[in-house]
Amino acid sequence: MNENKHSSLLLIMIAIFIATFMTSVETTIVTTALPTIISKLDGLSMQSWVFAMYLLTMAISTPIYGKLSDQIGRKPIFMIGLIVFCVGSFLCGISSNIYSLILFRAIQGFGAGAIVPVTYTIIADLFSYEKRSNMLAMNNTAWGISALMGPIIGGFIVDKLNWHWIFFINVPLGVIVLFLVWIGLKENKHTVSKEPIDVKGVLSLSGLLVSLLLLFQMLGNQHLTIIPILIIGLIFIAFIICFYKSEKQAIDPIIPLTLFKNQLFTIEIITASLLSGMQVGFQVYFPIWLQSIYKVPATVAGLAVTPSPVMWLVASFFVGALVKRFSPKQITIPIVIIQMLFYVPLIFAGINFPMFIFYIISGVTGAGLGIVITINILVAQEVVTEKDIGMATSILTLGRSLGQTIMTGIFGLIFNVAINRSLGQDSRINSQQINKFISANQNSSTNMVYINDMKKIILNGMHLVFIATLILFIIIFFVNLRDKNKEIIK
Repeated sequence: MNENKHSSLLLIMIAIFIATFMTSVETTIVTTALPTIISKLDGLSMQSWVFAMYLLTMAISTPIYGKLSDQIGRKPIFMIGLIVFCVGSFLCGISSNIYSLILFRAIQGFGAGAIVPVTYTIIADLFSYEKRSNMLAMNNTAWGISALMGPIIGGFIVDKLNWHWIFFINVPLGVIVLFLVWIGLKENKHTVSKEPIDVKGVLSLSGLLVSLLLLFQMLGNQHLTIIPILIIGLIFIAFIICFYKSEKQAIDPIIPLTLFKNQLFTIEIITASLLSGMQVGFQVYFPIWLQSIYKVPATVAGLAVTPSPVMWLVASFFVGALVKRFSPKQITIPIVIIQMLFYVPLIFAGINFPMFIFYIISGVTGAGLGIVITINILVAQEVVTEKDIGMATSILTLGRSLGQTIMTGIFGLIFNVAINRSLGQDSRINSQQINKFISANQNSSTNMVYINDMKKIILNGMHLVFIATLILFIIIFFVNLRDKNKEIIK
């Protein structure tokens, strides 16, 4: 019997590993293939929506799947999400224009909204708190491998096959996972909830998330106009009010607001969300910094972020030992302080700032995230009741997605405003010159004349982006300082 149980656990962990790899590698593979896709489908003006639509539908569906997994079981919800993801992937592969691709990416996102949080929830169901950190660390290796291998796989597929196989490759992987989960995952039969579905909650939450993500997509737009921002902002506020009222009145709310009465749970969600937002800063702006200031090729600049996933998966294996000896606050605060100190030099860095330091900061960032975010998941699952584990995991996953989306918009706004302000003070250089200077190794005579001036303009924008990053660290520090829990979570 024990041998059968061990075999089932092995099958499930293999399935979870493949599913995690499949959904996480999707972003890096698509990033690599996007220039080819845009070229083939003539979709330059709509290219940002290839990512935004996927993130949007994933964010909307995540809490809904989390609630359903608590009500009717992990297995059926996971399998439904997997099927939807595979169907969406196949449809993306047969897209003939940019509009159909964006539509089918939405279907993919609806599937990923189940896969991502439910994998963490299945791990929570199968393993005790003591063993869970190691299982999460093992699962993190799928994310680490996908971050390293995604660009290589994407480049190979585009060069040797064609961009359609970027999406087709998910279908056989999904079938394997579906089969493994079908035969390997045995769970106690859930009684389907007879409570009415919180339709008002689902609709108002969807409206809230759509308006929020649109708002921050618009903030990152270089051609910013105030009226559309105000309109979307007002719509967002209206949906917040509707959502709050519907959840207070609902018999079985889609997101139980009572979970946030637990201070430790709330702190873990906020910490994971803000750290995920901070992650955007170095992932997006380190490569831009290296390409524009040091004029290294895009492939070399991209390597600046690779120490992060490597150190993430290495550091996450130490979480089990740490949580046995320290409270969450005692682990998070020192790590946040260390990370913050490594980012301080970036706000003073000049043109000749040593390039190797970016690799060090990337590694330190990954190690810190690997420990703290794994703890966020562990603690958020542990401090809620068993019936709310799926919901708690989904809220944390949603928080991380929102953190990244919101900070993408804020960082973009800060960088664009800084560049435009500098250009307003120097009439010799225009935005077209800056765009060319950032995007490639330009050696035109115009660029060469003002090369140092343009580097200073870009550096000014970078300094402000990383000042904002330091502010995020300070907020995380004070949020965790308010944690009244001094006990080790067992």
